[in-house]
Amino acid sequence: MANFNKKNLSDILFDSIEANAEIIPIVTDEDVMSPSKVEVPEVLPILPLKNAILFPGVVMPITVGRVQSIRLIRDYNKKEKIIGVATQKNAGIEKPVIGDLYATGTAAQILKILEMPDGNTMVILQGLSRIAIMDQVQHEPYMMCNVIARDEITLPVDKEFEAIISSLKDLSLKVLKMSSQVPKESIFAIKNISNPKFIINFMSSNVDMPLDKKIVLLECNDLKSRAILLMKELSQQAQILEIKNDILNKTRQDIDQQQRDFFLHQQIKQIQSELGEESVEEEMDKFREQAKTKKWSEDVAAQFEKELVKLSRIGTHSPDYSVQYSYVQTLLDLPWNEYSEDNFDLVRAEKILNQDHYGLDKVKKRILEHLAVLKLKGDMKSPILCLYGAPGVGKTSLGKSIAKALNRKYCRMSLGGLHDESEIRGHRKTYIGSMPGRIIQNLKKVKTANPVFVLDEVDKVGKDVHGDPESALLEVLDPEQNNTFYDNYLELDFDLSKVMFIATANNIESISPALRDRMEMIDISGYIVEEKIEIAKRHLIPTQLQNVGMKATDLKLASKTIEYIIVNHTRESGVRGLDKKIAEIARAYAQKVVKGEDFSQTVSIADIKSILGKPDFSSDIYEGNDFAGVVTGLAWTAVGGEILYIETSYSKGKGGLTLTGNLGNVMKESATIAMEYIKAHADKIGLNEFDFDSVNVHLHVPEGAIPKDGPSAGITMATSIASALTHRKVRKAIAMTGEITLRGKVLPVGGIKEKILAAKRAGIKEIILSSQNQKDIEEIGEKYLKGVTFKYVNEVSEVLKYALLDEKSEF
Repeated sequence: MANFNKKNLSDILFDSIEANAEIIPIVTDEDVMSPSKVEVPEVLPILPLKNAILFPGVVMPITVGRVQSIRLIRDYNKKEKIIGVATQKNAGIEKPVIGDLYATGTAAQILKILEMPDGNTMVILQGLSRIAIMDQVQHEPYMMCNVIARDEITLPVDKEFEAIISSLKDLSLKVLKMSSQVPKESIFAIKNISNPKFIINFMSSNVDMPLDKKIVLLECNDLKSRAILLMKELSQQAQILEIKNDILNKTRQDIDQQQRDFFLHQQIKQIQSELGEESVEEEMDKFREQAKTKKWSEDVAAQFEKELVKLSRIGTHSPDYSVQYSYVQTLLDLPWNEYSEDNFDLVRAEKILNQDHYGLDKVKKRILEHLAVLKLKGDMKSPILCLYGAPGVGKTSLGKSIAKALNRKYCRMSLGGLHDESEIRGHRKTYIGSMPGRIIQNLKKVKTANPVFVLDEVDKVGKDVHGDPESALLEVLDPEQNNTFYDNYLELDFDLSKVMFIATANNIESISPALRDRMEMIDISGYIVEEKIEIAKRHLIPTQLQNVGMKATDLKLASKTIEYIIVNHTRESGVRGLDKKIAEIARAYAQKVVKGEDFSQTVSIADIKSILGKPDFSSDIYEGNDFAGVVTGLAWTAVGGEILYIETSYSKGKGGLTLTGNLGNVMKESATIAMEYIKAHADKIGLNEFDFDSVNVHLHVPEGAIPKDGPSAGITMATSIASALTHRKVRKAIAMTGEITLRGKVLPVGGIKEKILAAKRAGIKEIILSSQNQKDIEEIGEKYLKGVTFKYVNEVSEVLKYALLDEKSEF
C-alpha cells in the first residue's frame, strides 16, 4: 500500500492517501527530467497508488504500507532507484494486478526513504517522465511490468501558449486564494515557478478533480492541450468558489444565534463521530429502538415520544439537557408491565420458608395461602403485610425468603428516620438533580413490576417541614389506589398493585391508624428458649463458623451449652444478641486454629465462661416473696417482654404519694388510681382503721435510668400498695399485668406473648391477667404456655384476694 499527504513545502510528514487527504505536491526547481537525460528501463517494478497521480517533475512524499511495496522501494533504493508509479482504478483493492491500474503511469526516482517515529515507512519520489504500462511479467515479490517511455511534445514558443500559461498562472493564484484549505506556501510556489511545465504539472497535481479526469491530463501528450483542459477545470472551480464566497458574504450577516448553534452542533457531531462517540441523532434512534421493546400503555408511549422530541431540540450544553436526558432514560429503565413468573409449587415454597426460618407459622401460612389463591385465580392484587414484633426475630430476613419462595426479585427500603415526602413521591423534574422517589428507584433497580418489597422500620418514619412521608405511604400501601401510583418525577401513573409490600415494625402504636388500617397486621412474637436453641443449631452456628473460615462440623455446641448462653448472656425476644455471642465464640476458636492450639470440638459451659466471661444478665430472675410491698409485674418494650418490680413503703407524714423510677405520665396516673382505690376500699382490705393522712406512701420502680410508661402495671401497683400497708406478703412465683379503673375494673393489655416469655425466663409459674385477655392466651401456641398457669380476674379485689397471703412480713 502506498499513501501520501500534502502539508506545507517545508514539512514532509504526511497523512495516508487512504484517509482521502488533499495533496500539495512539491516540485523541483530544475528542468523536468526526460528520457533523454535518464534512461527509463524497459522493465520496471510498479508501485500502486490508491488515490493520487504523480506528474513528471513533481516531488511527492508517500506512506508505504503494503509488504510488497516496502520490499520494492528498499530493493530499488539500493539499485538504480528508478521505479514505475501507477494509480489504481479502485482504491479498495489491496493486491492489484495490471488490470486494476490505469495504463498511463510515471517513472519516478527514489530520493529518500524515511522511517517515521510511528513505525510507518515514508518514501520521497520525484516524477521523471510518463510511461505506458504494457504487460505484467512478474507477480512476486512485487509487480514487474514492461513499460514504454512516452515523450513530451516540444514546447511551442508562440504567443498563444504564453498567454495560456499566463492565464493559467493567474487563474491558479485566484483559486488558491479563494480556497480556505490551501496553505499559503502553495501560493508562494506558484508565484516563483517560471517553467511552464512546472506550472502545468504542479496545478494538474493540485487541482481538486476526480482521478478519472486527472488521468486524462496525464495521458495528454500535448502540453498545450493539457494546459487548456486544466484551465477549463480551474475556471469551473473558480466560478464555484466565487458563488460560494458570494453566498457566504450575503448570508453571514443574517445568521442568527439559533443558526449559529446549529452549525456548531454539526461540527460537534462530526467531532463526536471522529472520537467514536454517539451523536444526538444516534442517541435518539437508540432510545426509539429501546422503546419498541417496552410493554407500556399507549399513554406512556405518547408521553415518551413527546419527551424524546423535546430532548432532541435542547442543546447538549444546556442545563436542561441533562434533566431531560435523565427523565427519558428513567422512562426506559422502568419495568412497565414487566413481571417475573411466580413459582406456584406450594411444597417447594413451604420447604424454602422452613429452611430459612424456624417457627413464624402464622406468616408462613399467609404466604402459602396467597400463593394458592394466585394459582387458582391467575391474577390478583398482592397482599400488603405488616410484620411487627421485637428486634431480631427475623422480620426483615423473612422478606428474602418470601421472594425466594415465590421466585420473585427482592428489594428493601429502610424508612427509619425518613422525614421528606419526596423520598416516597419523588422530586419534580423541573429541578436540576431531581430524581424519582425511592419506590420507583427500587423498581428500576430490580427491573420487574412485581417484586417482594420490604418497607423496613415503618414505625420510625419521621415528620417535619418537608412533609409527612407516612401520609405519602397511604397511597403506596392502599390496594385500591396503588395501581395508579403517581410519582412527582414521572408525572405518570405507575401500577404497584402486583408488588408484594411487606412492612416491618417494632411498635405499631406509633403507626397512624389510617396506615395500620391499610395493612394486614401479623404479630411475630419472640422466641422461647427451646426455639432459640433450634435456631442456633440450624442457622446461627453454621453461618458464624463459615464466616470465620471454619466448617460447620468443626465445633459442636450441646443444647445445654446454648441454653447457658441464652439465659446468662442475652436478654431479648429475638436472636440478634445470641448471634453476636456465637460469633464471638467462633472467632475465639478461629484464633486457636491459626495458633495451632489443640481444642475439643465439643464446646462446654466452662469453655463458654472462659470466652464470654461473667454472665451479662441476671436481673430478670425472680427474687422471691420475702418482703411485703414487693410485687412482680410484666412489661412490654421495643425489644420484647421484661419483668419489673414494684416496691412500696410508707413512713410518717401527711398523706402524700411519692413516685420514683423515671415513670411516664400514664404510669404516674395508674399509681394515683391504685392509691385512691386502696383508700376507697380500705375496709375490704383490712385497713379500715389505717390513718392514711398520717403517712406518706413511696412507690418505686427499680432501674431508674430507664424510662417507663404505660397502663399495664395498674394491678401490680395496687397489689404492691396493699401488700405494704397490710404487711401481707405476695404469693410466691407469681406475676401480674393489667390496667385498672377507679371503680376497680381490670382491663386487658397488649404484648401478652412477649410478657409470657419474659415470665418464663424469670422462673415465674403463675400470671394474673384480665379475663378479656383470655382470648389472646387461646391464640398462643401450647409450647409457649408450657410451665405457666393463668388466673383470670375482672376486679382488683379478686387480684388482692388471690395474690396476698395471710402471712405477714416487714417491708
